[in-house]
Amino acid sequence: MSTDPLLMIPGPTNLPPQVREALGRPSIYHRGPEFAQLLAECSEELKPLFGTEEDVIILTASSTGAMEAGVVNFLSPGEQVIAIRTGKFGHRYGEIAQAFGAQVNWLEVEYGRAAQPEQLSELVRQVQPQAVLLAQNETSTGVCQDVGALSQVIRGYDGLIIVDAVSSLGGIPFNMDEWGVDVVVAGSQKALMLPPGLGFVAVSPRAWQAAEKATIPKYYFDLPAARQSLAKGQTPYTPNMNLIVALREALRLIHGEGLEAVYQRHSNLSQMTRAGMAALGLQLFADPQYASAVVTSVKAPQGLDSTRLVQVVAAQHNILISGGQGELKGKIFRVGHLGWVGPQQVRQTIVAIASGLNELGYSCDAEKALAATQQR
Repeated sequence: MSTDPLLMIPGPTNLPPQVREALGRPSIYHRGPEFAQLLAECSEELKPLFGTEEDVIILTASSTGAMEAGVVNFLSPGEQVIAIRTGKFGHRYGEIAQAFGAQVNWLEVEYGRAAQPEQLSELVRQVQPQAVLLAQNETSTGVCQDVGALSQVIRGYDGLIIVDAVSSLGGIPFNMDEWGVDVVVAGSQKALMLPPGLGFVAVSPRAWQAAEKATIPKYYFDLPAARQSLAKGQTPYTPNMNLIVALREALRLIHGEGLEAVYQRHSNLSQMTRAGMAALGLQLFADPQYASAVVTSVKAPQGLDSTRLVQVVAAQHNILISGGQGELKGKIFRVGHLGWVGPQQVRQTIVAIASGLNELGYSCDAEKALAATQQR
């Protein structure tokens, strides 16, 4: 029997056996033909997840590294940008741009809700930004934004559209080419079922043109250099070969299941989780019309610190869920249902949460919650 904790957090996520096995294989030469074939195969198989025909660049970096690459290659100091703040990670993208000298204009959105096209349109009209930065899926609040609708607004003013799809790629549909998105960044440790350490960036032709004029200094995150190396079957610097070998296995699992089936599974799990939370008498934090398919945010019962619930569930059930972040600390908890996870794990988690709530003095019925999940 496995003693590994069940990861029901928004990431890192559980690792499939095939991925674990791949991580333990001997390393390969990163300048040889075997790696060139591996890199080409992974870049090609990532394209349908991004919804693009463009190359997908693979970086040995955390997701935040990919986000930084999505700023430094396409902007210049002093340029006006808009950052949509729907939570911690929308805020992070704006902070990255500020760190490199961009003039950041914040579109503040009530936590638990998503930005509306009319809100963005007014600010874009005033600012005329070089770029708009946003997160498709905000794990800190459990909100998913309509990137397609927001992109239409931005393209009307000719700014770049730079999207953080770190927690959504592979769990929620993304249609980069159809929506006219210019830069999409993602990471390995969410729905792609890998450990942290790989970042992914897809770039439109329009954004490559902008990169020729951008003047923010960069070295390791030089995407034009990475693009040139990809054409030769290499990366500019030594990559994490073992992670990329494991990426190939993860992508084979995803495409073996089928992308539409993967998206439907995540949607079904989100509905099960919400039904279970409602049956426990709990209120969801995210507005249902914007609720994410990969993470569910739940308000803690009155007078109960969600941090204690997280601790009890971990200690007694070996299941990890997440508390709130920043100003939401202690007020909400979050259940991730993305990557290598299915209905059984969701039901285990609901039972564990019910048990923890009862121990902390909030009376609820686990059997009632499980029955509610069966109807989904």
